[in-house]
Amino acid sequence: MSSVRRPRVYSFIVCGVLLFAASVSGQSPASNEDLAAQPDHPQMNMGNGWQVMQDGVLFGMFNHQGGSRGADEFKAPNWWMGMASRKVGSSQLTLNGMFSLDPAAVKQDGYADLFQVGEELNGRPLIDRQHPHDLFMQLVAIWRLPVTNRTGFTIAGGPAGEPALGPVAFMHRASIVEYPFAPLSHHTFDSTHISFGVVTAAIDHGPFVLEGSVFNGREPDQNRWDFDLGRLDSVSGRLWYRPNDRTEFQVSTGHLRQPEALDPADVQRTTASGSWMVRNGSDFTAITVGYGVNVTEGVSRQAVFGEATHHLNENSLFTRIEVLQPETDLLLNDSIPVTAISIARKDTLGAFTFGGLRNVAQWEGFEVGVGAAVTLYAVPDALRPAYGDHPVSVQVYFRIRPPMGKMGRMWNMRMSQPMAGHGM
Repeated sequence: MSSVRRPRVYSFIVCGVLLFAASVSGQSPASNEDLAAQPDHPQMNMGNGWQVMQDGVLFGMFNHQGGSRGADEFKAPNWWMGMASRKVGSSQLTLNGMFSLDPAAVKQDGYADLFQVGEELNGRPLIDRQHPHDLFMQLVAIWRLPVTNRTGFTIAGGPAGEPALGPVAFMHRASIVEYPFAPLSHHTFDSTHISFGVVTAAIDHGPFVLEGSVFNGREPDQNRWDFDLGRLDSVSGRLWYRPNDRTEFQVSTGHLRQPEALDPADVQRTTASGSWMVRNGSDFTAITVGYGVNVTEGVSRQAVFGEATHHLNENSLFTRIEVLQPETDLLLNDSIPVTAISIARKDTLGAFTFGGLRNVAQWEGFEVGVGAAVTLYAVPDALRPAYGDHPVSVQVYFRIRPPMGKMGRMWNMRMSQPMAGHGM
């Protein structure tokens, strides 16, 4: 895709928000009976004082990536997030902070992950590795103003946050909450969850939420300790539909201005996903499926994924299935493709992960578990000389979570929600 700006995308989002606002502004406030019949709202009804919430995780992981391109290593992916929210008049103010010590515990080159691409290190593409998170993953403020009993307007933004694009970021999805790895399709779905500079506006009405964002679409650089602020030159729009407190769907599209430091091309990203979660006390089953496509320089690369976790008593079983079109030439040559043939080259890769985790201890509210996972790959013919016919990857790890507050875990959350009302 050329680097020419796409004002039509801006117009789509602005017009959509205005039309949505117009469609709901003329409706009378709902009765108590109407409200009781509606599905649970993503926002909580808050008291007068500050309400706080936290979540996080630390994985201590032995990672074996098989085949000639693999590696053996110990890494410790981690993150922590805190939220504070209170009523201000009839409105609600929420402050979010999310941080990671990946720069120290995972290092600049991230962790080994066969067939993964995205971002750069020392002027070279990062190949077969998942990049670390930045220290500052999110620093935002969210203000929600009620318009009617069923309608609200939200403005959110800050120096680090996530635009309205893609499904809930992988580390917050209950469907894969006990597995430390990002999906291979991370840069097709949720790589924008750390954007250094973002402003989002949203209108919610009953089960619908319409969001639009302007943001800095460029990927963070290899210095993970600082802010990589830039122009808000990218744009996205997303529509959520939540028919009940167990089910949620989204469709979104975004125009990313030169997201990769080594590639001058713009990217048009479009995604659709659905998630389902049912709970019985502390037990739950969660499923997410998604489809995404990146279009750049006239070439589209598609991906689909499915994830599921079943938690019963102290045990969790999980799986992730992905089918995607990797950047074959980049994987083979370790350089950004420049010819039309190499840019257009596409193959289909499959990855199947399954694993389990058992909670083994609890101390002062901290939850400790041990887990393991195995990934099998369906390797396209073009990549077999480099990766082998049947590489296998294995992880064995422990997991620590901080104490869970009375409002639960921050699962299935996105930035423009003032406070989660449906987490565990």
